[in-house]
Amino acid sequence: MLPDFTIGPRRESAEAIAIWSDSGDANRSPRRATPLRVPLVQLANGVLRTPPRHGTDRPLLSITARVIDGPPSPADRLSAERLLATRGWETSALIERAAAARRELIRQRVGGNWWHDGELPAQGGTIAVLAAEAASPAQRRAMLAAALAENRADEIVVLAAGRRQGADRAAAVALPGAASAGVTVVAQPIDPWRVVERARRVYSAGGETGFLALLAGRETHCFGDACYSGWGVTIDAPGVPQKPFGRSIDEICAAACLLATRCRDPYRNIAARFEDVLALLADWRRIDEANRRIAVLVGMSFWKRRRVADFFCSSGGPPAFRRNARAALALAGRRPGSAVAVWASRVPDGLAEGAAQRQIPLIRVEDGFVRSVGLGSDFMPAASLVLDHQGMHYDPRVTSDLERLLRETEFGPELTRRAAKLIDRLVARGITKYNLGPAATPLELPTGRRRILVPGQVEDDLSVMLGGDGVRSNRDLLARVRAAAPDAYILYKPHPDVEAGHRRGAVPDRVAREFADAVIRGGSPAALLAEIDELHTLTSLTGFEALLRHRRVVVYGRPFYAGWGLTTDLAAADRGRRLSLEELVAGALILYPRYVDPVTRLPCPPELIIERLDDPELWRPGLLVAIRRLQGMLSRWRRAARGTGPRIRRSAPDRVP
Repeated sequence: MLPDFTIGPRRESAEAIAIWSDSGDANRSPRRATPLRVPLVQLANGVLRTPPRHGTDRPLLSITARVIDGPPSPADRLSAERLLATRGWETSALIERAAAARRELIRQRVGGNWWHDGELPAQGGTIAVLAAEAASPAQRRAMLAAALAENRADEIVVLAAGRRQGADRAAAVALPGAASAGVTVVAQPIDPWRVVERARRVYSAGGETGFLALLAGRETHCFGDACYSGWGVTIDAPGVPQKPFGRSIDEICAAACLLATRCRDPYRNIAARFEDVLALLADWRRIDEANRRIAVLVGMSFWKRRRVADFFCSSGGPPAFRRNARAALALAGRRPGSAVAVWASRVPDGLAEGAAQRQIPLIRVEDGFVRSVGLGSDFMPAASLVLDHQGMHYDPRVTSDLERLLRETEFGPELTRRAAKLIDRLVARGITKYNLGPAATPLELPTGRRRILVPGQVEDDLSVMLGGDGVRSNRDLLARVRAAAPDAYILYKPHPDVEAGHRRGAVPDRVAREFADAVIRGGSPAALLAEIDELHTLTSLTGFEALLRHRRVVVYGRPFYAGWGLTTDLAAADRGRRLSLEELVAGALILYPRYVDPVTRLPCPPELIIERLDDPELWRPGLLVAIRRLQGMLSRWRRAARGTGPRIRRSAPDRVP
């Protein structure tokens, strides 16, 4: 976070002594700094901060100098106040960047301790806010007197919760007599943006609430010296030092947020831009707010629970796991407004009906479209999940959250450019849902014939049962493809879960070869997609992956990616809108799923997961996976012995002479 400073053991080259403002070094460090004639810098969290998350560390996202004592030095660039007192850094590009960052900070509402969930009084209209944080008793009395002189008492709200002291004690000592004057005192910590959005005026002793109010354009009264006071943009009480010249709000934002504040990429542990960390926190806020409403998780396999807990972690504490519908509904019922999240293929009996009767929201959960390295049926943990309040993306009987998102979202140019880059990365790195191993030996396919790939599916999978449009088996699908393309060269690739012996859908080779010219096993699906002209499928996600590689996709069922004008649809209804490939990817891979970084266990964007997939050490199977794979091998042996499935092959995929 400080790459422009020399940090090392040589005291004679020191530019400053830096301490963390709340650390135990506060007493010792001045004695070190004085003989060296260098300033003492008290570092603290910047305006961008991580919410508390149960079971995970809170990574440091930004730092700035709260106080610098001592002579001028290069460390002055960590102090907004010292920067603002100098000239020459205010380029037009920097000020325009600050204005854009300020607008985005206000829009996303992520500065300060945004995760607090205290409540403001219910009266309507704007309010006058007295932020008692970091204020002395004399400043509190002056702030209250000024607020009462300029506003009705019933319009004034005092934020009394201190940074260190308990909320009840803070309310008692913050402003004696405030409540008796008719002023509302809020004792609990509260999201500062709830305050700023309702505030007409904010009275501050120089704390962060006043800074956020100023950035949001609220009338800000200062009763103490701060980096943002005295520049002509605040209304300052007598005794607040005035600066030698004026500054605009955007200049103050540029100094405080873009120059003096240093930010960190928590995934890669490198310096980052303020705007990038702001965007990251905006995603975290949306996830945190959604997770706080989920009281209980049900239908989650025991081996998934640790990873699933990471997806549902929030500043409000972790949701509980329950085994059955009655226990889940009882717990959710004790928290009004809370929801139950359930694994979509493991919904306990009575859960949907009970939730509807009690008006408890039910959220269905499934694996995401870029899942992991290895099979879920092999107990490999997922890197992405999708959550749906309406049903699930593979159930055409309901309008899923994904379908609504794709139908209603206005995809802007920035989002579609991001989606285009994501497509390029996925294709270049050969990423698919399961990412199963290296490419197979190149196929020797005939020339002059259409090459069609038919991916097998799990026959008892809900996507087949609900979205198959009458096609229920892999054999039936192969027959239909051959009837539709009698002269084509057809390749059939069984589903990896079926091949592993965990799920239904096996087609004996002799049966498959009645319709297919070759049966392909092993290797990367991405490599195979590069060899074909078309893909014919029921509902397989491989069809979506073929679209990314600009292959023609013929759909016999009703998957989420059909009906938008990108596929040849034999069954899917028109969605009422045409999408570009970039818009489909933006919805399906960026906006709809959630991703969790396997290294930090923090929510992350899909681009980071693609990076992590390059590191095989992160996806090394454990003992549970090995046991599960052995179980699948035994299942395949039993099936082969009964003659009900394909024989086990250890060789490379079929090659055409």
